[in-house]
Amino acid sequence: MSHCQFDGSIPEIYDAHLGPLLFDFSGADLAARVESHLTEGGHVLEVACGTGISTEHLRRVLPPATTRILATDLNEAMITFAQSKRGNLPEVVFEPADVLELPYGEREFDAVVCQFGLMFFPDKLAGLAEMARVLKPGGLLAFNVWDSHENNQVAEISHRTIAGFFPDNPPDFLKLPFSCAEVDPIKTLIQQVGFVDLNIHIVSAVIKRPDAHHVARGFVAGNPGIHKIRERASADPEEIIEAVAVAVEAEFGPVPLQIPLQEIVYLATKPESG
Repeated sequence: MSHCQFDGSIPEIYDAHLGPLLFDFSGADLAARVESHLTEGGHVLEVACGTGISTEHLRRVLPPATTRILATDLNEAMITFAQSKRGNLPEVVFEPADVLELPYGEREFDAVVCQFGLMFFPDKLAGLAEMARVLKPGGLLAFNVWDSHENNQVAEISHRTIAGFFPDNPPDFLKLPFSCAEVDPIKTLIQQVGFVDLNIHIVSAVIKRPDAHHVARGFVAGNPGIHKIRERASADPEEIIEAVAVAVEAEFGPVPLQIPLQEIVYLATKPESG
């Protein structure tokens, strides 16, 4: 299966520079929602876990005495980084797995969690169907996606600034993470695979960051878009990072930057008869 390659130095930059901006607040929010469902603990599967930021938030609120977490990602470099940084989390196992072909049995998990992964599924219906297959009846599906560029201007500004260096063939990776902002198509997919009790929440936050260069490095070099920048070889990535930093600080500064973000959270349940 063709997929976005989060490899090389990307996992480390993603974790250090995008993590505190994009993934901590959302990971804490999603974990709290999972905790409220798993009142008696259980076995949790996380798909598209990345470097394990969301996994760590799950572990903080779900007691290891009653809840095991299996955290998976298609990109082995991300799993390797997660294991090296967060491999000591109690009752957490990191391993590679493809959400379109999960190597687990039916009705094996009490919850399936996915932070900002659905946008990258080549076949979203198949991925959701696999998540449903491995859930026990009554089990929880919990995932989030980003709202639009309009509601996440820091990404739009970063994308536009990067594109300005390549007017004839701009890299477009930063469009992909924000490509599932329409609620109705996602709602339809969830219902197609048989989930019930669907709840949808719009979650907004303003994140303070001390340095625009940290933000810029994440958006330029902490994702697969850096491969497209290097392939074009007509602009220095460090020059692009500097330009993105200037644009971000102009919009959200002076430091500490105050950056508004917005996500959409989906919660649903597998029918007891499923």
